[in-house]
Amino acid sequence: MMKFLIVDAFSEKLFGGNPAGVVILPEGKSFPSDEIMVKTAAELRYSETAFISILGDNEFNIRYFTPAAEVDLCGHATVGAFCALAHLGVIKDGDTCTNHTLAGELKIETCHGYVMMDMAEPQDISVISDTESLEELYTVLGSKYDKSLGILPEIISTGLPDIMVPVSSEKALGAMAPDMKALAALSEKYKVTGVHAFSMTEEEGITAHTRNFAPLYDIDEEAATGTSSGALAYYLYKNSLIESNSEITFLQGEAMNRPSLIKASISSAAAVGSDHGKYKIKVGGKAVILAEGEINL
Repeated sequence: MMKFLIVDAFSEKLFGGNPAGVVILPEGKSFPSDEIMVKTAAELRYSETAFISILGDNEFNIRYFTPAAEVDLCGHATVGAFCALAHLGVIKDGDTCTNHTLAGELKIETCHGYVMMDMAEPQDISVISDTESLEELYTVLGSKYDKSLGILPEIISTGLPDIMVPVSSEKALGAMAPDMKALAALSEKYKVTGVHAFSMTEEEGITAHTRNFAPLYDIDEEAATGTSSGALAYYLYKNSLIESNSEITFLQGEAMNRPSLIKASISSAAAVGSDHGKYKIKVGGKAVILAEGEINL
């Protein structure tokens, strides 16, 4: 028997943000089989479910499953997982925790209800620049590339690879209507989880509006995506759209009527005394507990 919770991540209100399943294994118990975890994620019906093994004080091993497969890392499920652990009294406000994931060993900080998580070292995978590929990508998304933006789509990973796709305005972003079957095939072609589209804004307190599509993993659209937000923070920094140590807030999920506020930061690793990689990227937010109970496995 395992504890489970349903958590709305990246929100301070129920039914906002991005819901995730959280399953906590009894101490000393090993993970169920991959098949059981996939079936459990499919039964819970959320885009991702986090399975938590408690290794010791403030040390955890978390595995992440969509209804279709395991993924290396999931940002909103991580925020949900650590808010759930705090809710259950396993951790407390102000703790720094270690999260062992398939994307590496990540530090998690809790402070005043926020969960801020380290992202993996950013990886520049490729730039989509030729006319044919640009037309294919934007056509599949139901949009059109605007040359006046002066920036190109790029495949970046801070835990999971996604295509960062700039669009010209919030209106153009909201009008996107992807061909999900074609986008799944395109995602497979580029070996990415999906597409993270964004439009910059001068709106007070918001850096950019974003939408995320991952039909290859049975997620047509996601209301909040932590790993993609980490990749976008890096993309904006490397393209000189933000500065180091900027206050970064992404607003995602508006098209789904589940608005999500996602905080992010990027700084040089040297500036924060880290000897891991060139950059230190954090992503986080708040979460609220919708339900909790037990799973009979």
